Formats: sequence, structure tokens, C-alpha cells
Amino acid sequence: MSIYVALSLFSLIILLYWVITEIFTILFRFTGLPDERARFQVISLLTGCGFTTKESEMILSNRRRRRLARITMLFGYVFNITIVSAFINVFLSLKLSQVEHFYLGVLIPLGAIAIIFIFMRVPGIRSWGDGLLQRILDRVFVRGETFNTVLLLDYIGADTIAQVQLKYIPAEYQGLTLAQTGLRAGTGILVMLVERAGEKARPAQADTVFQVGDKLTVFGDYATICRAFHAREHFADS
Repeated sequence: MSIYVALSLFSLIILLYWVITEIFTILFRFTGLPDERARFQVISLLTGCGFTTKESEMILSNRRRRRLARITMLFGYVFNITIVSAFINVFLSLKLSQVEHFYLGVLIPLGAIAIIFIFMRVPGIRSWGDGLLQRILDRVFVRGETFNTVLLLDYIGADTIAQVQLKYIPAEYQGLTLAQTGLRAGTGILVMLVERAGEKARPAQADTVFQVGDKLTVFGDYATICRAFHAREHFADS
């Protein structure tokens, strides 16, 4: 096998691996994980390197993420052992006279992967794609139902820091100040920051009144946060 075919094979496998990583990263983002942490955990799961951090608790603490992690690990194992071996065997079985006719077959998938690379990495195109995926999932799974969304940011001990986006105000908090809601006393949830459109995130005050569109940075038990704000893990990366 010539050096050109070897390089083509290497490039194809690397690009294909990258695309698979992006696909599983998106799937983990749909469960509420931030983009960079989702990508790091996916790479760890796919490669089977066993590198773990405290961020792995984000995976283990949620049933859907654990299930997705198992699928990712199994897929990574199958890909590493079967797919890569098959590619290598195909290329090694080629005769030199066949190599020149095989380049077109290599360039086609490389071109397709290059298009995917552009789609994933160009901010404007990726933003459009994210919005499209969001609308599709809302139609298929949500079916018009309104709920707030929660994005898991970090673990601190047994509690979490999360960002809740208010798409509607729960009835029990409508028209009430933060002090009147009793969130801290009743649930142990600390509302730390409030971010509103066109404004910087500001510390929450006792007289803060929740508004539709607010992004709240909160601290507390994750399950309690979801219940208190009627929120679900969802694709909310913006």
C-alpha cells in the first residue's frame, strides 16, 4: 500500500471519529450537559481511556445520561475493533493497480465529512442547525407543552450549580418577590444570579420578581431545582 493511501486512510478515520464524537456530544447536550463537558466525557467514553473527573458525576447521577453513556462506550468499542479493522483490511487488500481507482471512493466520504465539519464549526451555520434540531425535538417529543429548561453547570459536593431558563412563570411564583417565594427556606435552593435580555447577569435580590425569559443561576439539589421550577433537562446551550 502506498503512502498516499495510508495517509488517506488515516485522514478518513480521524475525520470519521471526529464526526461520531460530535454526534454523541450533541446527544449529551440534549440531556442538559454544557457543550465542552459533554465533549470531554464523550471522548473519554469513546476511546475507553478511563480518564474520569468529578464531572463524571454528571453522567452517573442521571438515568438517561447513564444509558447514553453505556451506548457510547459500546459503540466506541465496536467502532474501534470492527470498523477500523475493516477499513485497514480493505486498504491492505488492494493491489497497487487498484489504488488509483480507489481514490474517488475515498474522496467522496472525505468530502461529505468536510461538509459536516463546516456545518459543525461555522458559528452561524451551527446556530441555525441547533435551532432546527430544537424545533424538531419540540414537535416530536414536547408537542406544544410548555416547560422551563435547566442546564447543569457543575457539582459542588452533593449539590449542583444549574441555570434555569424561565419560559413561563410557575403559578406559585407569579407576582411574588424572591423573598416571598420562600425558595431558600422551603427548598434550600439559592438563586444567585438573574440574567435578562440585553443586560448583564446581576445578583438576585430579595425584591427580585421573576420574568419570562430570565436565566437564573441557582444552587441546590438538582432534582429539587427541577421540581421547584417545573423544569426539564433540555437542549439549552445558548
